Amino acid sequence: MKLPRRTFLHIAAGALASLSLPRIAIGQEVYPSRPIHVIVGFTAGAASDVTARILGDSMRPILGQQIIVEDRPGAGSSIAAEYVAHAAKDGYTLFVATLSIITNQIINPNPSFDLTRDLAPVALLASGAVVLVVNPEINVHSVAELIALAKSKPGQVLHATVMGSLPHLASELFAQRAGIKLMQVPYQGSPQTVTDVIAGRVMMTFSPASTVVGQIAAGKLMALATAANKRSSALPNVPTMAEAGIPDFDTSLWFGLLAPAGTPRPVMEQLADAAQKAIHAPEAVERLRKLGFDPLDAGPDKFADYIRSEVARWSAVARAAGLRS
Repeated sequence: MKLPRRTFLHIAAGALASLSLPRIAIGQEVYPSRPIHVIVGFTAGAASDVTARILGDSMRPILGQQIIVEDRPGAGSSIAAEYVAHAAKDGYTLFVATLSIITNQIINPNPSFDLTRDLAPVALLASGAVVLVVNPEINVHSVAELIALAKSKPGQVLHATVMGSLPHLASELFAQRAGIKLMQVPYQGSPQTVTDVIAGRVMMTFSPASTVVGQIAAGKLMALATAANKRSSALPNVPTMAEAGIPDFDTSLWFGLLAPAGTPRPVMEQLADAAQKAIHAPEAVERLRKLGFDPLDAGPDKFADYIRSEVARWSAVARAAGLRS
């Protein structure tokens, strides 16, 4: 039977598309065959939300499916992590993790899910600078001046933070190293902390560079230091903590992709491969670096090792800060 030309072209195009996509068969289903949901534990505009959207835009043509980013903020990303931990183990519901999920497990163990038991590492995505910023009206122009202010007013310097997040732990580490006491004021997401620092309701915050670069450029925030071992590409004129007088202070923010534990290994490996290709795509790298982020390269096994090292590192910081027994 001779097919009409239009029908033939549609069939041929579909066949070529299916050959170009890196899909695998799991049971009777070819993965992925429907949209993939990526769950973020913070509010829209937060660093993890921005990273997830860059990843989704870049990963969509690789997998041939829509990547839907959903924000489920609360409890330092534990609400989102718990949702994914209890999702179907089929590769269609993923979680964008940050250090927050580790520190929350350290500080506030959640009996309804366990990070290492219920979630499986897929890939590390990117890392970025955390920046110490203050309201310009408090007339502090350096880390040394901030420390002097905090020592003159013990417990009265208000630090806006998302409890259990990397910026929170960075502030605790800073207080330990500087010999000061900060008053922690809790928020749901980094955009809200920045808003209140600008408004003068609190004095300072540690924030992902992506959240503050525009406000620093506009003069609404004063950047004192980046909490990393090298200067941020987005803020090249801002000194590191070491340059500001606090040595060995590396608290770079990182983002990684997790799936429900028990997700088939072939699916995990396909997702890891797609995520790595997507995050290293030139357009994605350009967008990340404008925000002070750099792409990372680690699949399931290396990411698992990294998580274990982060648990050990930040457990010690939390213990010293009196945040765990």
